[in-house]
Amino acid sequence: MIERLEREWSVACVWHNPNIQPAEEHERRLESMRTVAERTGTSLAVLPYDVDRWPELCARLLEEPEGGARCEVCFRMRLEATAQWAVAEGIETIATTLSISPHKDVERINAIGHDVAARHGLLFLAGDFKQRGGFQRSVELSREWGLYRQNYCGCLQSMR
Repeated sequence: MIERLEREWSVACVWHNPNIQPAEEHERRLESMRTVAERTGTSLAVLPYDVDRWPELCARLLEEPEGGARCEVCFRMRLEATAQWAVAEGIETIATTLSISPHKDVERINAIGHDVAARHGLLFLAGDFKQRGGFQRSVELSREWGLYRQNYCGCLQSMR
């Protein structure tokens, strides 16, 4: 996504994934993100790993199927944190990497992104970043740069 976006945008990355469990998994993924930021010369803001926040928001949704209501709450939580960070930094537009995944509902992600951004006075850069070879390019770069690639979304329910 950074390759695509930096053609027209000044890109800054934000890491906020309190949904990722266990902590060792979170650290593996964060380390890969740090490598991406370093290799692309992109800044990276790492927001607090508040592991209590996700279970608070999703407590009644733990039995939901993968891709269901629990995922919507998770997307919104992460986009809210990004929007708050952007406002504090004076950034006017946000986006998300969530749509790079072939397993995510891009229409739902973009709807949540637009809603969150609007409530914070921001613009949301909607897209389906897996299109036009985006997912394949992410796989290529992961191999080339030796990045860790997860085999589940992030929460313990998705791991099961």
